[in-house]
Amino acid sequence: MTHQTVRAVMTQDVATVEETTPYKTVADLLAERRISAVPVLDGDGRVAGIVSEADLLFKVEYEGDSAEGSFLDRQLHRGARAKAAGTLARDVMTSPAVTVPPDAAVAEAARTMDRRKVKRLPVVDADGRLVGIVSRRDLLRVFLQSDEAIRGEVLDDVFHRVLWVEPSQVSVEVQDGVVTLAGQLEQRSLVEIAVRLTTAVGGVVTVENHLTYKTDDRRIDVPSSLL
Repeated sequence: MTHQTVRAVMTQDVATVEETTPYKTVADLLAERRISAVPVLDGDGRVAGIVSEADLLFKVEYEGDSAEGSFLDRQLHRGARAKAAGTLARDVMTSPAVTVPPDAAVAEAARTMDRRKVKRLPVVDADGRLVGIVSRRDLLRVFLQSDEAIRGEVLDDVFHRVLWVEPSQVSVEVQDGVVTLAGQLEQRSLVEIAVRLTTAVGGVVTVENHLTYKTDDRRIDVPSSLL
């Protein structure tokens, strides 16, 4: 079955810079590699921060700008002005960087991006060392599988190999990533497992469950003598 983990979709060939890398070198690297951000590594190869185009643009925005203005204005723009005056990667980077482990679920990484309002996540191991980077575009790869391929994976992997259910016993229809399951299984628990495993298949947007069951093995029968 498709494993929807960050490791499966991350980019391993990651451009990086050191904390002492000059501003212009960082800007040139972004342009050369056609990327919008780059992780900054410390001397031990751990992610110290990340420099994005937005960080670099503060120098353009505040170039020639004086530090005068109201107290509130100075407070609001203190960080931006500090970055604008920076000459090294450590001066302009956003730190600490929002990271994700390689075995995190794709859905978890997507939620982290949305919650922290970032467009990419450095992928780090247990020691905080960089092993890859994952972007919004990378996360969307799991939804590029065709409807036909999704249907085949659900029938072969979910029902036949895992649940030992013959494909003829169920109906699996896929339209634009929406999977509709129908048919009858032996037990209620099998229905729940089938829905959960189908949801985890790469490319599945959602699951419409119309499966029924013969036996409710989740029900606890209490002897009448105890009622």
